[in-house]
Amino acid sequence: MPGYELFDDEEKRHVNEVMETGVITPYGFTAARKGRWKVRELEEAIRLRTGSKYALMLSDGTAALTVALAAMGIGAGDEVIIPTFTFVATFESVTAAGATPIFADVDKTLCLCPDSIKEAMTPRTKAVIAVHMCGASAAIDELSSFCRDNRLLLLEDACQAFGATFKGQALGTIGDAGCYSFDFNKMVTCGEGGALLTGSEDIYRKADMYHDHGHDHSNEDRGAEGHPFAGYNYRVSELHAAIGCAQIAKADRFLKIQRENKRVFKEALAGVPGVEFRSLPDPDGDAATFVSFFMPTEDQARNAAKALRGAGIDGVFHWYDNNWHYIRNWDHIKNRRFVNPISSDILKNMPDYSKAQFKSDEIVSRCVSITVKMGWSKDEVTSRAEKITSAVRSVL
Repeated sequence: MPGYELFDDEEKRHVNEVMETGVITPYGFTAARKGRWKVRELEEAIRLRTGSKYALMLSDGTAALTVALAAMGIGAGDEVIIPTFTFVATFESVTAAGATPIFADVDKTLCLCPDSIKEAMTPRTKAVIAVHMCGASAAIDELSSFCRDNRLLLLEDACQAFGATFKGQALGTIGDAGCYSFDFNKMVTCGEGGALLTGSEDIYRKADMYHDHGHDHSNEDRGAEGHPFAGYNYRVSELHAAIGCAQIAKADRFLKIQRENKRVFKEALAGVPGVEFRSLPDPDGDAATFVSFFMPTEDQARNAAKALRGAGIDGVFHWYDNNWHYIRNWDHIKNRRFVNPISSDILKNMPDYSKAQFKSDEIVSRCVSITVKMGWSKDEVTSRAEKITSAVRSVL
């Protein structure tokens, strides 16, 4: 990770195929585009790779989450349970839908703790967003069973987990809908892009219309199309999809490299007393974008991250101090700061998180993650493994 490390002539070829037609929009201009529909091509590649019945490309992962919630019927008065450890886009999509985000703890999977959902539920709870953080699965079997038993909708935020699986099934295809991100830092990148997956024709049709101003896509003449309901513009360009077409064809190669590099790092760290690795519900399905481990204490985790950076290791995260991925530093949502007035239902139903403490504080505060990249030589991987081990040992 990320996929741009291994850009080559294939990305150029796909982009040039678009530029040769001059048509960079995903709709219309049938004659001019010479049969080249890169968004459709990428959607089909995603659908075939994941086994999903439907796949819809969107402008980014945040858009995918926002459109998914709208298509699932989530809105004013509803509450959506999400984890304390995620990217801010997860709660942004909930408030964009007009619903209230309700935070629940993560466990040592670094994903939503199934038991914490019970504590977070209220009569207004309509959906759960299971976020597959850092390239690996949440306890999605337990989360899925709980949602099914309690008649809750389940949305998988697999924006960080393209290529990952749970018991052979692609993450993002287990819930009612799932979402991917293909931004510049993802394993498979479009530069900017996202996708919505679902097995529901109803959700797909609504999402397909909603993401394109409500167009029903019933006519070659866009001006003659109907608009059954209002929507917004979350379309992705043919140029972004062209890059994705080249990247997704390399996904198996990417996964093989990442898994091998992560194996080297984990074997090196396994010999360090006091280091505990993240729990993986399905180790074989890990996309291996990060190696994540726990130090005995918060201070040691913070010091380990500092020592790793000092040793020249890039892509090091002590998530507890991170402004974008853990609730501790989300002052804007905790203090309810929005650029425009939002639904009173959101504010009325959302607990006061300004001074909230979570059980997951103890877990996330001890966690350190290191990005696993693909562009290293074998010697560079070995050298980094030695530096990582030495840096972590130095603070124990």
